[in-house]
Amino acid sequence: MTKITYEIVQHNDGWAYKVGDVFSETFSDRETAQEAAAVAAREQRLPDDTHDIEYQDAQGRWHTESSRGDDRPETDVAG
Repeated sequence: MTKITYEIVQHNDGWAYKVGDVFSETFSDRETAQEAAAVAAREQRLPDDTHDIEYQDAQGRWHTESSRGDDRPETDVAG
């Protein structure tokens, strides 16, 4: 099972959460950023329908995959 960690960090004169190298919007205080990360983490775990997804990789190639709606990651909030 995949594990996703939402990390609380200082960002753009405020606070944000990030996953990997991707930042959320900026929040005025750490507590609000942590609450938003908790909501995002909780929603990430919700089951959904199975869908086909398409994406382009770093080399410009397109891929199509089936994303199972019941294959949700484990999530947590750090920082």
